[in-house]
Amino acid sequence: MKSKLVPQIALALILVSPLVWPATALAARSAQLVVDDDKVECPNAQFTRIQDAIDAAAPGDEIRICKGIYVEQVAIRKPLKIDADNGAILMPSAMQANSTSLFDAAPIATALLVADTTGVSISGLTVDGINSGISQCAPDLIGISFQNASGELDRTAVRNFKLAASLNGCQSGTGIFVQSGNGGVSKVEIDHCTVHDFQKNGITADEKGTATIIRRNVVTGIGPTTGAAQNGVQIGFGATGSILDNVVTSNVSAPCTAVATCTAVATNILVTQSDGVEVTGNTAGISQVNIFVDGNDAEIERNETFATAVFDGIRLEGGQSRVRQNHVLNGAESGIFLSGNSNVVTGNVITEAAIGILKETGSSGNIIAGNHFFNTPVPVQDPQFIDVAKLISPKR
Repeated sequence: MKSKLVPQIALALILVSPLVWPATALAARSAQLVVDDDKVECPNAQFTRIQDAIDAAAPGDEIRICKGIYVEQVAIRKPLKIDADNGAILMPSAMQANSTSLFDAAPIATALLVADTTGVSISGLTVDGINSGISQCAPDLIGISFQNASGELDRTAVRNFKLAASLNGCQSGTGIFVQSGNGGVSKVEIDHCTVHDFQKNGITADEKGTATIIRRNVVTGIGPTTGAAQNGVQIGFGATGSILDNVVTSNVSAPCTAVATCTAVATNILVTQSDGVEVTGNTAGISQVNIFVDGNDAEIERNETFATAVFDGIRLEGGQSRVRQNHVLNGAESGIFLSGNSNVVTGNVITEAAIGILKETGSSGNIIAGNHFFNTPVPVQDPQFIDVAKLISPKR
């Protein structure tokens, strides 16, 4: 008797095969290339230099970087997945200019450059600029750069991108830099990274065409400095994106000690000349301005700021924005400063500030309601306006 299972099995294979074959074909198209600087941890590695593996890889391949110290600058110009083992460190020495700014063509020396491509994923790598060898203000020293390039950066540590103490006034030394230009596009997601011991900026996303999600990172400035005014996280100059759930601290310009005499401020989170940016769920503390938004249509929600020096926990200079449900602890000039029209400032909790909410005289159409004040002598006041936007020192 002919089994009734045969046609059923055949039908099952027909139904399942469309799900199986595409995955098999995709696996066949990609390969894993292994890099080990000394072939101790990974004896069967095909390469000892990261750049050699990148050059040999086909688009879509995966490169595994084994534990070791890799003394080289790296450039990626094709879709690749870079997975670094614990203890894999990119630490170039005698760094040279290997790119230019898409804004003004100024020379850039970056340890890891991703340019003119999409689909680049980098995870687990430590990028260390301790031996950069840059001895002048130029070229601009940067850890990781995405220029007209898109992808993901995850669980990456970027550190020591700063110059000698004698050059601390140079506007150089940035951890992660995302930039677009000449009609190009950069869409980059930066997650769970640590950035510290930088000279100018921790994470920066600049220019029209750039869109970033900067999420769950820890960015730590070097504390009071007489050199470049630092910014922890910056989105600016037409870039768009979201700054979400980060911890950003210790960006302080030491000479800025009073509102009337300050000539430059440091910020922990800075949005400058960009509209529609979301700043949500961050913890920011120890800076002249912990969150500074110079733009319109912003969402500034559920952040916590603390230990503001000289100026404000949250400072908004723009219109049609929402400042809601933030916790501001220990503001200096104020908990929240507001300059602009048609903003909504509601549900915020301000604890210990000279003035809770400072509103620029002449601003109109703002809704300020349902806020809560503790240890704050003056809840709401119209101040004489000082344009702090002229004092910030953004990275570009």
